[in-house]
Amino acid sequence: MPDTDRSSPLPSLLLLLSLTTGLVDAVSVLGLGKVFTANMTGNVVFLGFALAGTPGFVVAPFLVALATFMIGALLAGRIGNALGGRPLRHWLLTAAIIEAILLWGAAAIALRFDIAEQAPHWALYAIIATTAVAMGFRNATIRQLKVPDLTTTVLTLTITGIAADSMMAGGRNPNWGRRIGSVVAILGGAALGALLVVRTGSLVIPLVLAGALVLVGTALCAIHPSAVKPARR
Repeated sequence: MPDTDRSSPLPSLLLLLSLTTGLVDAVSVLGLGKVFTANMTGNVVFLGFALAGTPGFVVAPFLVALATFMIGALLAGRIGNALGGRPLRHWLLTAAIIEAILLWGAAAIALRFDIAEQAPHWALYAIIATTAVAMGFRNATIRQLKVPDLTTTVLTLTITGIAADSMMAGGRNPNWGRRIGSVVAILGGAALGALLVVRTGSLVIPLVLAGALVLVGTALCAIHPSAVKPARR
């Protein structure tokens, strides 16, 4: 398992990645018609709505998001098993390059996509698929790194921990800084993403920005001395 003490750059990187989750969620929910490509819990709930025939919910987008997210996670699992014994920087940079390419690929497709018309349909599903593969890849990679309280995509357990482990509940507030930072990062990313989508009427800028942050942030993390250690010990 990677070193996650105070000298490790991983917590800072994962907070930055949490911000990009907010960007991607803004793109998918506001631009692709109420579908999540980073948060699969929401898709399962929305799929249930669609199967019940609820107006405004269609089965196909949620199935595509779930399936391609799992494909991304599967690929990350295989790559993680292959690179887990090598220096952490190799694994992180490989994952970042793959994720950035997928997000920038989605941005390229978004140049042809009309948010208001939700057309063409091929572009809609292609953007859902590429961003969901990227987020599935990210989730599986972070899961293997096992940094406490920094999942980068979901907050239910994080928010539960803030309350349940607080001094008011008789706890000691473990990792409270990380937990609050994770909430603030996703909140800030979602707000920024919403502003970019609404004001530009396009998905391109938030997707390009998300990919750039992933790649630059990971590159900075990779030059840290601790990143030469094996990813798993």
